[in-house]
Amino acid sequence: MSPLPRVAPDALLAFCIAVYARLGLAEDDARLCADTLVQADLWGHQSHGVLRLPWYAARLKSGVCAAAARPEIVVDGGALAVIDGHDAMGQVVAAQAMQEAIGRAGRHGIGAVAVRNSNHFGTAMYFTLMAPPQGSIGFLSTNASPAMAPWGGREKAVGTNPWSWAAPAGRHPPLVLDIANTGVARGKIYLARQEGRPIPEGWAITADGRPTTDPTEAIAGVILPMAQHKGYGIALVMDVLSGVLTGSAFGADVHGPYQDRARSGAGHLAIAIDIAAIQPRADFDARMEALIASLKRVPTAQGFDEVHYPGEIEARADAENRRLGLALPDDTRADLARLAAEMDLTEALPFR
Repeated sequence: MSPLPRVAPDALLAFCIAVYARLGLAEDDARLCADTLVQADLWGHQSHGVLRLPWYAARLKSGVCAAAARPEIVVDGGALAVIDGHDAMGQVVAAQAMQEAIGRAGRHGIGAVAVRNSNHFGTAMYFTLMAPPQGSIGFLSTNASPAMAPWGGREKAVGTNPWSWAAPAGRHPPLVLDIANTGVARGKIYLARQEGRPIPEGWAITADGRPTTDPTEAIAGVILPMAQHKGYGIALVMDVLSGVLTGSAFGADVHGPYQDRARSGAGHLAIAIDIAAIQPRADFDARMEALIASLKRVPTAQGFDEVHYPGEIEARADAENRRLGLALPDDTRADLARLAAEMDLTEALPFR
């Protein structure tokens, strides 16, 4: 099987910007939303990359996601704020929330921003990684449309509800964790369907409760939680933080990015902690480097060449994909080509 042809990241970014601009997003918003998609592909997370562009486009076309909406601070309590997203693109809302949290942490030592009436924002680590360059540790949670059953049940009622932490790591790229609370992010199952390959056993069950390796059956069925009841419990807590606490939708009232006729109602919680308010930054950096060195000294298990810390693999993939270009699955290329034709942007498509 021949390798997939590579696409220049900058050309792919320009195409995504053109799509978003054609759909009514302001220039800065279009660039931000496009960059989140291409960056996910650069990190090797194609489940959250440009394959999602047609989904977001459909939501903007239908009006359930408002291209011109501006997030609004409705509570300003010093270290704490509340933002109403007014159904704007989730990426726009999440970026403002994270920047607000970081700024408030700089003034108060810690900042927390609750978000209501937002949309799916893509990869959470894109936003938590805003914090380390500004001397903060960042946290972001969100709720999502139902994907798993509550532990002991067999109907979808709980979202994947992902969350992310990012921290500076001295001379190393930031340590960043970005995980869903299902055994696998739902986007990885969509990617498997795009690539025409089965999924591993243990990722999902069918609607009638049978184990499956068919991604189409898995999407129609129930994705299983990570670590059994523990993943369910963490997902529920993230819904409390992101939906119940913020005043946004929660549980089955949240709708996903692949549903183009329903308001999302997604909520988020962004937190930033100013490191210098706790200890000198140089001390923190040295301690992080010592922590990473202690991990690297651990002997490798069979089948592993190296111990990695969270975020290291993504940083390496980013450098490699910027050098070589991005290999997009055939189905993703076809979907983007159809979208380009629909929007009279075929000339902007970075591949033929």
